[in-house]
Amino acid sequence: MNGILVIAHAPLASALRQCVLHVFPDAQRVVEALDVPPDQPPEVTLAQARALMATHGQTDTLVLTDLIGATPCNVAAQLGDGVHTHVVTGVNLPMLLRAVTYRHEPIATLVARATAGGTQGVMSLAPAVPCPPSSVTG
Repeated sequence: MNGILVIAHAPLASALRQCVLHVFPDAQRVVEALDVPPDQPPEVTLAQARALMATHGQTDTLVLTDLIGATPCNVAAQLGDGVHTHVVTGVNLPMLLRAVTYRHEPIATLVARATAGGTQGVMSLAPAVPCPPSSVTG
């Protein structure tokens, strides 16, 4: 099984992890979160990320991060080797839920499924049609 590490601006990583554990309570040992405070040096974040990856004991890890070019992403990029550790940016809840759902698949397949989940979870909804006043009972 693959490990999943979310590295994002505080408190997004922990919030996403909590949402996922609401749906998948059995994923506690699979999904790790690293919140990056605004004043934390990147080398401290990198050391924390490496420690989290070492403690979960998975051979392969999907690292999800929030914003390309920002500190969490820059740290995540240093973790990725393209073989056992893959990094995907633009993390959102649909992406993370898809990743947890398919966590048992090979890492390359997991990357594709997570990316698809993230993009398919973004759409424009038509405005809701309000009920006519006569149909509302009260």
